[in-house]
Amino acid sequence: MSVNSAEPPIEVDVILVKAGRTKIRYPAGLLHDDGTRLAVRAPWAGDGVRDFGFVRFEAGDVFTEYYWRDRWYSVKEVRTAAGVLKGWYCDITRPAVRTGTELVVEDLDLDLWRSADGADVRRLDEDEFAESGLTDRDPEAAAAAVAALEELERLARGDGFTGLLE
Repeated sequence: MSVNSAEPPIEVDVILVKAGRTKIRYPAGLLHDDGTRLAVRAPWAGDGVRDFGFVRFEAGDVFTEYYWRDRWYSVKEVRTAAGVLKGWYCDITRPAVRTGTELVVEDLDLDLWRSADGADVRRLDEDEFAESGLTDRDPEAAAAAVAALEELERLARGDGFTGLLE
């Protein structure tokens, strides 16, 4: 289902779950859903500024977020309010589930950042992943998460990354 650009986008609630609890819930406009991949757009939903040192997320930033029902990650394109690309923040997650107007994604702690120019590709939160206990609790999910991070990093360091989002 592609959403007609002449019509306002359908609003969905993106629900990010972590360790069995809702980490954040925010409204987003559904841009695309072809049954496998979904795209939504939303303003920065965090409180205040989140400064990672290599990028800042702040009021006015716009996130175009891509989710898959058959992949263990999501990719969020981050732009300033003026439309300047900051880069892509990628979450390692279980495959997304959309039920009606709710899009639920379970965060598995591992993340990846790719700067707008592609020069800075970095893994994030590997310590949180190790501490999460997922490797002991659900070894298959942990292996899928690590494989997804490796695939995303390989794509982020090459030319195939933006092809994910087309």
